[in-house]
Amino acid sequence: MFPALIPLIPFVSALLLMLGWKRLSRIAVTVIGCGSIGLSAFVAVLIAIQFAAGGEQAIVQHAGNWVEAGGFKTGFDLRMDALSVVFVGVITIVGFLIHVYASGYMHEEPDYARFFACMNLFVGAMLTLVMADNLLLLYFGWEGVGLCSYLLIGFWYKDPANNYAARKAFIVTRVGDTAMAIALFMLFQFTGTLRIPEILQSSTHIWSKGDPVITWIALLLLGGAVGKSAQLPLQTWLPDAMAGPTPVSALIHAATMVTAGVYLIARTHTLFELAPDAQITTAVIGAITLVLAGFSALVQTDIKRVLAYSTVSQIGYMFLALGCGAWSAAVFHFVTHAFFKALLFMAAGAVIVALHHEQDLFKMGGLKKQLKGIYWVFLVGCASLAAIPFVTAGFYSKDQIIWLSLSAAGGHTAFWLAALLGALLTGMYTFRLFFLVFYGDLKTHVHHRPGNSMMIPLYILALLSTIAGFIELPHTLGHVTLFSNWLLPVLPAVSVLHDSVAMEWTSQALSAVLALSGIGVAYAWVVWRPKGMSDFLEMPALLWLRGFWSRGWDFDKLYNILLVYPFVYLSRMNKKDLIDKLYTSLAALMQWCHNVLARTQSGLLRWYILGVVLGAVAILSVLIWRIYI
Repeated sequence: MFPALIPLIPFVSALLLMLGWKRLSRIAVTVIGCGSIGLSAFVAVLIAIQFAAGGEQAIVQHAGNWVEAGGFKTGFDLRMDALSVVFVGVITIVGFLIHVYASGYMHEEPDYARFFACMNLFVGAMLTLVMADNLLLLYFGWEGVGLCSYLLIGFWYKDPANNYAARKAFIVTRVGDTAMAIALFMLFQFTGTLRIPEILQSSTHIWSKGDPVITWIALLLLGGAVGKSAQLPLQTWLPDAMAGPTPVSALIHAATMVTAGVYLIARTHTLFELAPDAQITTAVIGAITLVLAGFSALVQTDIKRVLAYSTVSQIGYMFLALGCGAWSAAVFHFVTHAFFKALLFMAAGAVIVALHHEQDLFKMGGLKKQLKGIYWVFLVGCASLAAIPFVTAGFYSKDQIIWLSLSAAGGHTAFWLAALLGALLTGMYTFRLFFLVFYGDLKTHVHHRPGNSMMIPLYILALLSTIAGFIELPHTLGHVTLFSNWLLPVLPAVSVLHDSVAMEWTSQALSAVLALSGIGVAYAWVVWRPKGMSDFLEMPALLWLRGFWSRGWDFDKLYNILLVYPFVYLSRMNKKDLIDKLYTSLAALMQWCHNVLARTQSGLLRWYILGVVLGAVAILSVLIWRIYI
């Protein structure tokens, strides 16, 4: 079995859809678009089975040379090890379910083929990223998902707001990409290679722990991860990315682009272990981001923006785990988050379609009886996101991070408190959303009920959002470490300083109580005493605070003041500088020549004949003059 088939199939299908989008029927587009991702998922599962049965450390395939210049040589080398098997499996399986869902969601879209071409290109780029054996190929996939995010967020390009959101996502993530590119140059300068295994192996011999050079490299890699994963301070692009179609939101937020930063840090974990300052910075960024995004999600009125800020918060949990040295816990939360977040976005999309593309939470309500199937899958997704104890996958992954943020070698009480506060906020904003959509008075008419192509993927994801957590149980429930053991050949085991069952029980109990308390507050807020809660929230001080949180803590305004407005001002000052005048003068001269020559094109035949005669006379006169003079 050839690992190169996994990303190659989506790339080929994207090319077919691009070349034949005007000639292919919708059925053909659906078969190519969805079938290719399903085929990649099938190949990925076969390779995973082969990988597990063979007990191999890694499968590396050389798919051709790419760059060979001087002493630098790199190729299209793909690597399948325990970490990439996990990411590839989640990307292809969840991606396939999203594609099937999209075939129903987008069935009336005129640019149906263009949509699936971009989606398949996106999946192919993400698969290249997580399968790359060298950092240059990884960077190729990294930039590929950035390009595809621009194409998909701005898919409905006739609306200027969508174009703005696409440009914003592209430009903000370029900041992190630039930092990452500098890190790659530095790594090649000091190690002489960009092959990931060689870098990780040689780094321990080149740098001592805490060396300033490796600290800067790790911080620059962190900058790239922060940009792609929408963490502080580059988190502003992700909520606006909701301008894209809902299947795009599900794909970006669940299994692909925003998790690229998590993968990058996990893949280069040795470099971060050599740079304790960079690793603790990762944890600090994750802790702050998960809290700030939780407060913002609490006050949003758009159903998709609530889930967008939720994604920022949950990725913050993953960064917190990575910073604490709980590598497998971060990857485990990536897996469960992919299932329940894809479920929630797709269920939200089903609600939006049912209500004729209405996204305002306060124009919804009373849909429990109208959309029963969606109600139950939405409940499963919300329960897993809020980490309801024992019965949801989200509980097992998030609870592990909360406990390890205190007990791991890189943990700290402040991290643990931030994670607990995040658990409270998650319960509040998740079930505020749920109760606003499905409880209360019916405020609108259900125009459309989703078909099987949309509902079957939701049922499958609801099942995965429930059972996926049982592959990794905590100490208090038997400590089944199937997932951690799977990753041991690639990621080191977490170093636990406080291995106390009693303390772990206490942490679990606190997180469970806080999550359930958040749900209780949301119930009182929306269902039990909505009038009293509304009066309380309408207080002037709280109105300002709600507005501040809803605007994402005014980071956009801050960046406009510090960066955008000064840049625009300087650009306008520099608009008529000397260099520009040289080019504008040349353009003006060409325009003048054009206008002069245009006057000779009168359309009168006798003038054209006269011009030919005069030209002939002039040429003959010159020839005679040269002969006889």
